Amino acid sequence: MNTPNIYWHEAFVSRMLREQMNGHKSFILWFTGLSGSGKSTLAHAVEEALYELGCRTFVFDGDNVRHGLCADLGFSSEDRVENIRRIGEMAKLFTEAGVIALTAFISPYRADRARVRSLVAPEDFIEIYCHCPLEVCEQRDVKGLYAKARQGLIKDFTGISSAYEAPDTPELLLDTGSLPLKDCVAQVLALLSNRRIIPGSLGDGD
Repeated sequence: MNTPNIYWHEAFVSRMLREQMNGHKSFILWFTGLSGSGKSTLAHAVEEALYELGCRTFVFDGDNVRHGLCADLGFSSEDRVENIRRIGEMAKLFTEAGVIALTAFISPYRADRARVRSLVAPEDFIEIYCHCPLEVCEQRDVKGLYAKARQGLIKDFTGISSAYEAPDTPELLLDTGSLPLKDCVAQVLALLSNRRIIPGSLGDGD
């Protein structure tokens, strides 16, 4: 919403200067997939690897964000849209701060992910699809959410009573249902290394 008498102020310290100080580019790593597909686990493992490379990072985790920034939102279609809108704007601000923003959200709708992508330059948004069969996600259901959704105790649950729209052309598709975590991390790092946006690599993964 555009409000009269509100203006954008340019910072004296630019994003380029922050990136130079940090020694790496800033960008958004957007992990998407069903609940239980391994998004959060992978995002935090990638962050740890980037930290070892000296990168400045921050993970936006779905559950954590709903404890604060999005505590007022539920899981209706409208609230899901607003949830991702807020996260997208926050992730954009982090890139302006020179930080690598990693997000782990189901983000079930293509339109919402496309909207976040449109907030930044094309090279600043990297979508990683954590592909995992529904039955595997249900087997991993440590929170018991799928079981409750099957019983009708949780409404609008993605994969059961609410749709998940898989990415058509993600920058990286990972079979998190069968690939070991270490291999998934290595593929993410290889992508970033090939794009020359991280300082060096962790090697071939011994």
